[in-house]
Amino acid sequence: MNSKPRSSSRRKFIKEAATLLGGIIIVPRHVIGKGYIPPSDKLTKAIIGVGGMGVNHIPYGDTPVIAVCDVNKLHLDAAVAKIGGGVKSFKDYRELLLMKDVDIVHIATPPHWHALMSIDAVKAGKDVWCEKPMTRTIGEGRKVEEAVKQYGKMFRLNTWFRFEDNFYGMKTTVKPIKKLVQSGLLGWPLKVTISKHTGFDWKFYWIGRTDLVEQPVPDYLDYEMWLGPAPRKPYHEHRVGQTFRGYWDYDGGGLGDMGQHYMDPVQYFLGKDDTSPVSVEVDADKQDSDAVGTFRRIVYTYDDGCQIILDGDAREVGAAYIEGPKGKLFPEFKSDIPDLEAKLRQFPEPEPQVSSFITSVKERKTFALNESNGHRSCTLVNMGKIAMQLNRNLKFDPVRQVFINDDDANKLAYQGMRAPWHV
Repeated sequence: MNSKPRSSSRRKFIKEAATLLGGIIIVPRHVIGKGYIPPSDKLTKAIIGVGGMGVNHIPYGDTPVIAVCDVNKLHLDAAVAKIGGGVKSFKDYRELLLMKDVDIVHIATPPHWHALMSIDAVKAGKDVWCEKPMTRTIGEGRKVEEAVKQYGKMFRLNTWFRFEDNFYGMKTTVKPIKKLVQSGLLGWPLKVTISKHTGFDWKFYWIGRTDLVEQPVPDYLDYEMWLGPAPRKPYHEHRVGQTFRGYWDYDGGGLGDMGQHYMDPVQYFLGKDDTSPVSVEVDADKQDSDAVGTFRRIVYTYDDGCQIILDGDAREVGAAYIEGPKGKLFPEFKSDIPDLEAKLRQFPEPEPQVSSFITSVKERKTFALNESNGHRSCTLVNMGKIAMQLNRNLKFDPVRQVFINDDDANKLAYQGMRAPWHV
């Protein structure tokens, strides 16, 4: 992600990149022939950001990696050595996007880059597999959703609990929880408590430091490009690497790291994929303007009375995971409803979801967790972050996606980027 191109003159590269990002000139094979790709045809992928989670993207989807990109030369060299097979490497992601033979771009950078890279990738004709949280702000999420739809691309967010794997303390997939909620056996509205007592553990070690003293930038890191659209701050090693999550400019601590994992399935089984809460209440210490702290409690309330409670200090001892006026569901799918399993057999199964991104790309079918419902569950994360930063309760308009009568909150929701970067 260095601004210097590797294989062409700077003038030629800038001209090509400007043409690319201003209008699609790259036509990948899956948009030829009405989007059909033979089932036997293997897709290719590239990974942007190969330091932490990016390495885990190498085997995802059973697709060969033909290119990698990172601003850290140590990460880049290690990824190339791990993958082998003539994989191409880049420091500037815009060069990577010029490759015509890349079908899918995996984005595993810090979240302050997710929106820019996702939008540039779909403009370049690529489908996108993006790390969570989807975007750092609500405004960026709206822009990603618009771009993915405008360019007709497939998008998936890398949290999978709404469609596979045991869901933390529940010892089951989310599907039977969705079926239970749809059945109405618990009644309505519902309260969902996310706590250590219901199997969820917030990563509160992802907090920032307020004592940072400027350090020399290592020669293997392009720190200016690492910052990219984020405000210019003096370099310190705690800002980069995995500990970047402790700073508002790049993420949002434990809430930013785990919030979409925990709350996206809740949004799904509550049937809230196309809306957002109307309020968020916060109980937390006053936050530093730069370094992320922790929270004791965050409560989201929807217009129908449903609530999501983030129990940060684990005060809800003995709480049910889901509580309704007619019954409760506890961890490990235990309930106070007699003969629950027999009663559930009388109800239909939830609608099937496209849970393979390869199928999504080849058959041009919207993935289970995509740019739209992913934006809404990421909005939960970003609403909580803003309430923490301002240390006050907020009202939200889920249609206009703005905070009501709160300019400070909306400035955080719709932040600009450091020039020359913008979406």
